[in-house]
Amino acid sequence: MINIYSKADYPGNELSNFARHPFELDGVKIASMEGFLQALKYRNEENQKLVCSLSGEEAKRAGKYKFMWKMTQFLHWQGRDYELFSDNLQILIDRAYEAMYEQSEEFRKALVATGSEVLTYEIGIQQMDKTVLTEYHFVRRLEKLRIRALSEIEKQEEGDEYEGKTEK
Repeated sequence: MINIYSKADYPGNELSNFARHPFELDGVKIASMEGFLQALKYRNEENQKLVCSLSGEEAKRAGKYKFMWKMTQFLHWQGRDYELFSDNLQILIDRAYEAMYEQSEEFRKALVATGSEVLTYEIGIQQMDKTVLTEYHFVRRLEKLRIRALSEIEKQEEGDEYEGKTEK
């Protein structure tokens, strides 16, 4: 079992939203998933970009006292509002994870390093109205991306084996 947590051993620490895995989404440079998730609490696009440039505890602190989203149940990205429980918000967060996956080799390596271990997020929150990303949604996204990473490696290895065979 691997607990995803910033202070965990590798690879759990590298899969934490606090880990610095720079990526770009919709033309915005993002330092970490935590920066992106906290930026969603800001309506102002310039403030979003600033928060997106943060990682770790600094990113978490940037959103810590932003409570309006809890009252309105809306988050924001580039001038668009996203209802907290909506499919559109989940699609946006999926897009962010996909972008990080595609642009961060270290993130992909950490996913692969988990092998077939059960992933957990013991400090995660389950109630959707109290967090931008629930423990369930977080772990399911990582599992989905891990399957993709392992599948890509398997296809690469099959291709390498095929290229190594000579025709007679």
